[in-house]
Amino acid sequence: MNIAGYLVASARQRPESIAVAEGRRPLLSYRQLAADAHALAEGLRRMGLLPGARVAIALPNRSDYFLLQFATWIAGGTIVPVNAKLHEREIAFILEDCEATVCFSAGKIISGLASCYAGPARLIDIDSADFHKLLIDGSETQTAVSVTDPAWLFYTSGTTGKPKGAVLSHRNLAFMSMAYFADIDRIEHTDSILHPAPLSHGGGLYALPHFAAGAVNVVPESGGFDADETCELMNHWQGVSFFAAPTMVVRLLRDTPDQGPGNLKTLIYGGAPMYVSDAIAAVDRFGPRLYHLYAQGETPMTISGLPKWLHSNDGRPSFAAELGTCGFPRTGVEIRITDEDGNDLPRGETGEVVVRSDCVMSGYWRDEVATNAALRDGWLFTGDVGHFDERNMLQLMDRSKDLIISGGTNIYPREIEEVLLRHKDIVECAVIGVPDPEWGENVVAFVVAPGAGAAIEPELDALCLNEIARFKRPKAYRIVDALPKNAYGKVLKTELRKQFS
Repeated sequence: MNIAGYLVASARQRPESIAVAEGRRPLLSYRQLAADAHALAEGLRRMGLLPGARVAIALPNRSDYFLLQFATWIAGGTIVPVNAKLHEREIAFILEDCEATVCFSAGKIISGLASCYAGPARLIDIDSADFHKLLIDGSETQTAVSVTDPAWLFYTSGTTGKPKGAVLSHRNLAFMSMAYFADIDRIEHTDSILHPAPLSHGGGLYALPHFAAGAVNVVPESGGFDADETCELMNHWQGVSFFAAPTMVVRLLRDTPDQGPGNLKTLIYGGAPMYVSDAIAAVDRFGPRLYHLYAQGETPMTISGLPKWLHSNDGRPSFAAELGTCGFPRTGVEIRITDEDGNDLPRGETGEVVVRSDCVMSGYWRDEVATNAALRDGWLFTGDVGHFDERNMLQLMDRSKDLIISGGTNIYPREIEEVLLRHKDIVECAVIGVPDPEWGENVVAFVVAPGAGAAIEPELDALCLNEIARFKRPKAYRIVDALPKNAYGKVLKTELRKQFS
């Protein structure tokens, strides 16, 4: 089973239905998109792309994204989605680690890559004539793949700061799509999905059930999230759904106070904690059209969820408490809460969230140590800490890892710390996340730099901007004499959070 079959089947059933739109403008019918995808797939084969080969996409949101995805799958390749906001050196690392055959990109991203990447991957500017030469008409061949073959190689990072590629198979993506139909919505061919969140992340994968249903995939003209534009599209298209990080929901509420539900069918939010007060405000504005999602890159978009019917403010005393949970296990997903030894804990006791389903990755790309640590006896040990309440709803309490989630994007402290430590005056440093009402969390760095004062901060900013993506750099610095440590010399980040608050 090839996940590209979703597009092919819809093109046969509803060839003239709109498959892709940009803003309010229809771009491609299902017939046109399928024909273009087959043409590009043939070009990739003639270029030498072999089944299983990795094809990286380093682009912001644009309508071409879907063509690149489906063409790669038709040719039997594996997609490597790359966050377009990453520094070119970070992108180069991903290309080298996955041994990409091709990287599709454009603009400043591809010019930046050309200056720092010397690997074997062919860099192709999708706005160039070279790209259009790859579209070779005439073939409708779809490369056969196994359900266990890799389809999506998603790079996430661990607390070591080294990115790891979560290997997601065609079966994983198919299970995720079916779970959407089972738990979130039935999709009609007249419905649409907006893509204001990055297509390179989990939200972009929700295009798949909509392609399977023959619905419209709408990419905003801005290429990202703009509150006014989102509302305009929400009023223009029919049966609108979209995924949003909590920070996007907050901005939508704040910046468009007069916008009602319009044609909104479902607003799926997740990727970071949502304050209960913000969730209540969203329900008050949009009614029971929200769905709260909890998942990880290792089990895309599918661990637990708080359904739309529980986003109804009907006066029940439990309403606010329920909004503070991650809901129930998704269809076909088993969740356990375990102690440090992997033993099950009773309801109400807090421990690590452990997951098993057909959505769980097969492992980390060529990283046996990390795979064995995360996957044990068929279960994914998430590193998240939580418990089940009296209604069997999952309540997340904390993260055992030092992950920071800002604006729905994962940021890993160790990666930033390693960059800061390159400054000649810094002896020690520690990076933490602190609560922020708009972004969820902000990055704050505590640095030990004897003799240096606040004048060092611009130098640290410049260092970060030269090495890592802009959104990862600290929003604030605290110059301290020493970092709090325990008897074993480990930095106590809990104490730093207390100091900051």
